[in-house]
Amino acid sequence: MTAQKRLIIAITGASGAVYGVRLLEVLRDAPGMQTHLMLSEAGALNLRHELAMSRKQVGTLADVVHNVRDIGASIASGSFQSEGMIIAPCSMKTLAAVAHGLSDNLITRAADVVLKERRRLLLMVRETPFNLAHLRNMTAVTEMGGIIFPPLPGFYQRPQSIAEMVDHTVGRVLDLFAITHALTPRWNGLKDSDASD
Repeated sequence: MTAQKRLIIAITGASGAVYGVRLLEVLRDAPGMQTHLMLSEAGALNLRHELAMSRKQVGTLADVVHNVRDIGASIASGSFQSEGMIIAPCSMKTLAAVAHGLSDNLITRAADVVLKERRRLLLMVRETPFNLAHLRNMTAVTEMGGIIFPPLPGFYQRPQSIAEMVDHTVGRVLDLFAITHALTPRWNGLKDSDASD
């Protein structure tokens, strides 16, 4: 393993581009971490619509940016060592391609490689409600060792802003990769004063 830990991040065309951007922002400041970014065409469209950010602006947050059509990139090989991959957000199209091993672009090829090498793959799927195809695809990815992580907000910390809800979710994702952060307080249980009778 290289001295620097490497994590692959993909942003696809589901709503919730803020999750991928916030992950990149936090990882940029994480010591010893190198990020490899891919951005689908629909993901770039959502970045402009939801965050008023360009492809270039988001690219500055990553250490390495790969063209989604570059199927010969380093991350397309199992010999590329990494901590794993996060797709944030993950569209239902990307989920389906991963579930069926299509490897039709660099995002789904890199995900396939992460799975075959038994590394951690986390998909922040964004759709509601789910239809049966969505559920079956999520089951298939789970059976292959992937983690399905819909970015559902937690309200027990009493968030005061969207940014706090995003940070809580991103913190939970980073926990799954054992990446230290201080995005949100840890749950220490209910206090007696919080209990109702």
